[in-house]
Amino acid sequence: MTTQRTPPPEADVIVIGAGAAGLAAALAASAAGASVVVLEKAATLGGTAAISGGVVWAAMNPSMQAAGHSDSRAEALAYFQAVNHGDIRPEMIEAFVDTAPAALTFLAEHSPWRFETLPGYPDYFLDRPGAKPNGGRAMDAGLFPFKELGEWASKVATNGQPLPIKLSETPLGGFYGQLDPEQLKQRASVDARGWGQALIGSLLKGCLDVAIAPCLNHRVTALQHTKGAITGIEGEYNGATFSIAARRGVILATGGFEHDRALVQAFLKGPMTAPASPPTNTGDGLRLAMKAGAALGNMTQSWWMPVLETGETWFDGAKRASPVLLERTLPGSILVNRRGQRFCNEAANYSALSGAFHTFDPNTYDHPNLPAFLIVDANFRSRYPVGTAMPGQAAAFLTKASTLAELATQIGVDPIGLEQTVTRFNAFASAGKDEDFARGVSPYDRFYGDRSREGAFATLGPLTKAPYFAVEIKMGTLGTTGGALTDAKARVLDHDGAPIPGLFAAGNCMAAPTGGVYAGAGGTLGPALTFGVIAGRTCAMANL
Repeated sequence: MTTQRTPPPEADVIVIGAGAAGLAAALAASAAGASVVVLEKAATLGGTAAISGGVVWAAMNPSMQAAGHSDSRAEALAYFQAVNHGDIRPEMIEAFVDTAPAALTFLAEHSPWRFETLPGYPDYFLDRPGAKPNGGRAMDAGLFPFKELGEWASKVATNGQPLPIKLSETPLGGFYGQLDPEQLKQRASVDARGWGQALIGSLLKGCLDVAIAPCLNHRVTALQHTKGAITGIEGEYNGATFSIAARRGVILATGGFEHDRALVQAFLKGPMTAPASPPTNTGDGLRLAMKAGAALGNMTQSWWMPVLETGETWFDGAKRASPVLLERTLPGSILVNRRGQRFCNEAANYSALSGAFHTFDPNTYDHPNLPAFLIVDANFRSRYPVGTAMPGQAAAFLTKASTLAELATQIGVDPIGLEQTVTRFNAFASAGKDEDFARGVSPYDRFYGDRSREGAFATLGPLTKAPYFAVEIKMGTLGTTGGALTDAKARVLDHDGAPIPGLFAAGNCMAAPTGGVYAGAGGTLGPALTFGVIAGRTCAMANL
């Protein structure tokens, strides 16, 4: 099937956006008997999900049940309630928890996607009721042979060179072993890919198998209205305008708004200066929803992520930010502010860690923990990667110095403060007990650490060997969590709380059903896929 497609003049359901939520919505609407058109403004599809780890979080999922992990509705809801800061609406979280298992099963039945439990991957807030310290709720996307996609294989967005490995076969999945070279060779022969590539490739194959071929480079510029209902779209393609009528409705699945500075300034609490998502996330769906009179929710929140910049760029030349997970968790690393002081448990979960970066000092009227810097020593550099720099590999984005004082001077940090901080931390690391921030106490802290070391030593290690290295850590995001307010059926609501006929939303352009809570690895994709399925089914059954 050709990747160049002209959309028909009308369809039952129009899906705007070909990421995880959009493709899931398309599959669900098609299975419910609707004709479906998927429009994607970019030249490639998959969005943020395609360059992600592809991990999906869902309570009571079929994979954890098969692996013998216990879970229940009561435990899952108790867990969310225990971390709720008032932005989770009960009907939305209940819809997610109740629908996710069946929604994921549906997607596995209607596509080649084969999710599997990530062994031992714990929830993020293990001190709260209902949390699962031994994992089960986070699922790996497995592998998918892109050879089955034909010419569509090159139309899935990538983040570098796709590799024939699952996330569970990397340190990010808790694996530090060696893979069989022959097995890797066989996988490469069919262009097997893991991570978010496997998820998007599988969903795309499911869509292609039912004759849903996304229309790429088709940007939607307006929604059509008839007597208060959304009955179609208008758009641009290759310099020309087009329109499509929707007999049953339009589903917004365009991602977040983190790359639109005006929207970020208007809504998002911050600072947030370095998104880690593709630059196409510019709030298209949010603007369409606002013009349609949609109420908004959760607009100040984001899927926060500490990041660093290595000098790499996106296809449009914009700086590309890389998530910082392993670097701040492995032994021999610390985060410091410009006073040279630690300010957090470096190994804490990335989304919650934003609170430390966002600390505001009313006396100085600034954010004292920005800029922040990752500091490591020569032992660390010989063993572990930093960004794109593999162990022992030089990198222009790293500042190097023979002493801590020299390093501090080069990066604009208080030299005395840094030396005192490292001395204090080294004592904690040698003893295996961080008395300042309890790094290493939680099993989550140790998950991304060095598994060859026991207990807290998996994440605690002294910085003792010159030269020393530093790189600035910025506050980034995997995507925004705010958008059109919906009900539990994914219907977009107006300012009076009534559904706008014909308008639905899923993914990061809707107000996240989990509020600002990132429950565990895959906390974005679980709700996105679930509400994609809900939106597709609801829209397919709508009567305009």
